[in-house]
Amino acid sequence: MKFRPCIDLHDGQVKQIVGSTLNDDCPADVKTNFSTDKPPAWYVDLYRSDNLVGGHVIKLGPGNDAAAEEALAAWPGGMQIGGGVTADNACKWLDRGASHVIVTSYVFTDGRIDEARLEKLVEAVGRKRLVLDLSCRKKGDEYYIVTDRWQKFTDVPISPELLGRLSESCDEFLIHAADVEGKCEGVEVELVKKLADWCPVPATYAGGIRDIGDMQLIKDIGKGRLDLTIGSGLDIFGGSTISYKDAVCFCRKEVLSQ
Repeated sequence: MKFRPCIDLHDGQVKQIVGSTLNDDCPADVKTNFSTDKPPAWYVDLYRSDNLVGGHVIKLGPGNDAAAEEALAAWPGGMQIGGGVTADNACKWLDRGASHVIVTSYVFTDGRIDEARLEKLVEAVGRKRLVLDLSCRKKGDEYYIVTDRWQKFTDVPISPELLGRLSESCDEFLIHAADVEGKCEGVEVELVKKLADWCPVPATYAGGIRDIGDMQLIKDIGKGRLDLTIGSGLDIFGGSTISYKDAVCFCRKEVLSQ
């Protein structure tokens, strides 16, 4: 289990927000847990000093390209990039230093997977440089993939068959439990269990992680098969329940024990 660091960008700043409050129609409804004047490169330098390869930079809406470019330039090949990525601009982000592009909304049309777009994306960047973001929210008894900054439910539930099929087109998955993202109220245990059992490629879980106890829980119920990322709970993002150093040390010990 690895610690995958993150940099979330909103209105050109590094922020941590409650994911379920993102709303294009009512921007004032967005709940911000943390914002800083520190440049994105400050965080990248920190991650690079600890060799935390495979973290992600996520652009939450427009106005974040310059900040994203700064982050990628600070560690070429060290970070992934997501947010508004399409087959037409994906190579640009790879050329600017991203190790992988992370994509959700582009590969969905009318709530369904757009196979033609997915194929075009794979042709553009190659399977080994593509991460599919399958962030989801629970509806009824199932977790459905959500798009457009987690605002729109698709008709596609997370399932073993889906993950098996999509794994043929990507290098790994990034999956936020969008209902608990940014709330620091605990992880989606049911989702973690399913991902551990069903994901045939590396997968990173995000959402609700508060402390070392939650990290241990993900390790145990995830059978060591899932990586994780932490946002609002970390002290470097204004959190009070877990320190960045402790999170790094915990996962480093897990890697060494394997």
